[in-house]
Amino acid sequence: MVDDSPAMRAYMRATLEGDGVEEVVEAASGAEALRHLPRGGFSLVLLDVNLPDLSGLEVLAFTRRLPACASLTVVIVTSEDRDEDRSQAMALGANGYVTKPFSSSSLLDSIRAHRSAA
Repeated sequence: MVDDSPAMRAYMRATLEGDGVEEVVEAASGAEALRHLPRGGFSLVLLDVNLPDLSGLEVLAFTRRLPACASLTVVIVTSEDRDEDRSQAMALGANGYVTKPFSSSSLLDSIRAHRSAA
């Protein structure tokens, strides 16, 4: 998961671990995410748009060019709720788009919907 808010990362971690996810890797910036992602081995990325260095959309665009991330499910988790933001994220290859604030169940529903469609 990539989010600059420690509280949001803790909330998403608790949600994922409560659903049985055994390993969660956290990144607080786009640059940190880009150090992890090329290594592969991930099946899901929860990606905020507003990060302190690169935007989440820049991270998404770069990620989609990596062979190790071709089948990776990417769900945007952001406070940006404009249709243009959603459209741009989907055009860049996002599988889902969840706006903050959200409940644990709505996040899990979105992840499950997009993973089963992949």
